[in-house]
Amino acid sequence: MLINVFKSKLHQVRVTEANLNYIGSITIDEDLMDAANLIAGERVQVVNNNNGERLETYVIKGVRKSGIICLNGAAARKTQVGDELIIIAYAWMTPEEAKDFSPVTVFPKAGNTLA
Repeated sequence: MLINVFKSKLHQVRVTEANLNYIGSITIDEDLMDAANLIAGERVQVVNNNNGERLETYVIKGVRKSGIICLNGAAARKTQVGDELIIIAYAWMTPEEAKDFSPVTVFPKAGNTLA
């Protein structure tokens, strides 16, 4: 049996862009992706702390050191520039693996930076 377990999260990043005229997804600064152990195409849950919206989408790699957090496509209607988000990824693992697994939580600074 496999269970779906919290793997990693970016906690309290700020939306820098919302692009309705894009196919879909969330663009994330590649430095933030690396810090949170996210990969391009990975499914994530996006929680908007400003309006309570929750959605699922997939990650697109953004320019390093840009601080970009951009909701694309229909997801752009669920957020505004400046909104605070939590971006969460999950992983399938056995209960035995899950007992020893340590998730990663990243707390970016102002401007969605790691420094």
